[in-house]
Amino acid sequence: MSAEVQLKIADNKGFFYIDIDGKREAMMTFVFAGENKIIIDHTEVYPGNEGKGFGKKMVTKAVEYAREHGIKIIPLCPFAKSVFDKVAEFRDVL
Repeated sequence: MSAEVQLKIADNKGFFYIDIDGKREAMMTFVFAGENKIIIDHTEVYPGNEGKGFGKKMVTKAVEYAREHGIKIIPLCPFAKSVFDKVAEFRDVL
């Protein structure tokens, strides 16, 4: 059971997600705001997966993506914002 975070982008939006055994277990959606920003607008961890750290894993992957591509993140989603508030090391991409 690997909980690896995947990324899918289509046009000006995308999502980070975790599939386990072919079933979607968590998803965090975002939209591009211009060429150098993404807005995280929703994080959802599906029932039965609470407390497994999936939400934080997806935010971490978004931070890695932002650093790799030289972009910033606007966390409109309350969950994503709470992770940025708690993890000072992520604030370089805010």
